[in-house]
Amino acid sequence: MVLSPEGDVVVRHGNPDALVLPRSSLKPLQAVACVTAGAALEGEQLAMSTASHSGTDRHAALVRDILTEGGLNEDDLACPPAWPSDTAARDELVREHGAQTRIRMNCSGKHAAMLRACVATGWPTDGYLDPAHPLQVHIRDVIERLTGEKVAHTAIDGCGAPVYALTLTGLARSIHRIGTASDRSPFALHRVAGSLVRAVREHPWTIDGPGRPDTVAIEKLGVFAKSGAEGVIVMVAPNGTTAAVKMLDGGARASTIVAATLLARAGGLTDADVATLQAVLPLDVLGGGQNVGSIRPGSAL
Repeated sequence: MVLSPEGDVVVRHGNPDALVLPRSSLKPLQAVACVTAGAALEGEQLAMSTASHSGTDRHAALVRDILTEGGLNEDDLACPPAWPSDTAARDELVREHGAQTRIRMNCSGKHAAMLRACVATGWPTDGYLDPAHPLQVHIRDVIERLTGEKVAHTAIDGCGAPVYALTLTGLARSIHRIGTASDRSPFALHRVAGSLVRAVREHPWTIDGPGRPDTVAIEKLGVFAKSGAEGVIVMVAPNGTTAAVKMLDGGARASTIVAATLLARAGGLTDADVATLQAVLPLDVLGGGQNVGSIRPGSAL
């Protein structure tokens, strides 16, 4: 699904009105909701609130700062303990006889933002992931406002937070609204969304990690990009053209280049932009340790 800078549908593939679980591509909506609920986050901290980070020391330190400034600590996080997905960071922890921790879990920034919202508003931090908790009720309300549709089903994401079944059309609509919002808007929701997008574009290392697809796409093309599990990705070009993609096989290996290609075909990026991104993404196919092919967009796009 691709929307024009004005928000009109310009490309439809498959059935974008089918329900999907956006997984971590829902984080921008959750982050906006946390800030409108009172989480006072700016700059890198705001960008971290929407991240699926790779668990480097730098990521962990930033999440720790978010918690500490709210009078919280790592024990307040309800996401499961995890190893860093960054290989170097994981290897270093293993060498130091470290263990899996909640703060290294890729969703810890989102959870820290949720906790900060609870502290700011006076909601209990215990049970903050319960779909009936006031924070989650607020998040769901913001999601419905941004998508323009009622949540069809509630599930539990891998990090333990509620995740909502939406159509790809609704997801695209919400990300377009966030990605084209101004941080000088007279409307609070739009100001928060505009600030979030600016923070991510200014601090792309936060949202994913060194050399990882979302970070690379933001650094190279100036887009706003957020991937989710099971092959979901949303991407907004600098001119506002927006793509929301769900790979039917659930694989994320081609999602970033597919989203960028769709934006280019709709005029939001150039073919040279796509070529630049293709050259730096891990798209090689190996056989016996040798490069035997590559992942590339098909002609159907």
